[in-house]
Amino acid sequence: MKSINTRKTIRKYSAKPVTDELLNRLLDEAMRTQTMGNLQLYSVVVTRSEEMKKKLAPAHFNQPMVTQAPVVLTICADFNRTTKWADCRKGNPGYDNILSFLNAATDALLYTQTFCNLADEEGLGYCFLGTTVYNPQSIIDTLHLPKLVMPVATITLGWPDENPPLTDRLPLESIVHNETYTDYTPELIDKYYTEKEELPENKEFIKINNKETLAQIFTDIRYTKKDNEAMSATMLEALRKQGFMD
Repeated sequence: MKSINTRKTIRKYSAKPVTDELLNRLLDEAMRTQTMGNLQLYSVVVTRSEEMKKKLAPAHFNQPMVTQAPVVLTICADFNRTTKWADCRKGNPGYDNILSFLNAATDALLYTQTFCNLADEEGLGYCFLGTTVYNPQSIIDTLHLPKLVMPVATITLGWPDENPPLTDRLPLESIVHNETYTDYTPELIDKYYTEKEELPENKEFIKINNKETLAQIFTDIRYTKKDNEAMSATMLEALRKQGFMD
């Protein structure tokens, strides 16, 4: 898979349509991904209409690609279908718990990444929206998701109308631990992060935000403790309402 080395996030899309034939083929092929117990604990809601994209946009902080992309895919952790199958076949399902959510979320995210890999191979562009887990209740309400269905990922999809540069990555040795986990000393942190911190675009990012370090951009501006705690509470409440914490 050569495209993995040139993978980019695409936020601008051309007017060229993504045909139903192509989309359905990729959605079908992605089902060959790994899945717990071969249960396929996921569902995908396909959004094409302008009206529905506009309804979804606020949950994603009105990022423009949500309404501009030809297709928006909301991938959900789904134990509803499996539970109803069990009910119809004299089973005794017990999937209203956090472990079942984690299993279904894992299935859904594996499916999402496999779909993205296939989209790359076709030359399509996409953007993974992490905002899905920030505002799940809004998405649940908009898409009429029943209990035991939880949105975990959103993909905006279309033909690229931009060619952004590749983003940096940490060195391989920073993530690989042989035999046992090796904790990170200040010296290792320097070794692994200095190159990233010295990139001109990151230095400029620090400057325009009036910060001392790149880490402060993430802790003080982008992903703050206050926001993380507030959105964690929102997500837990959504999980309760969807029946995963009964």
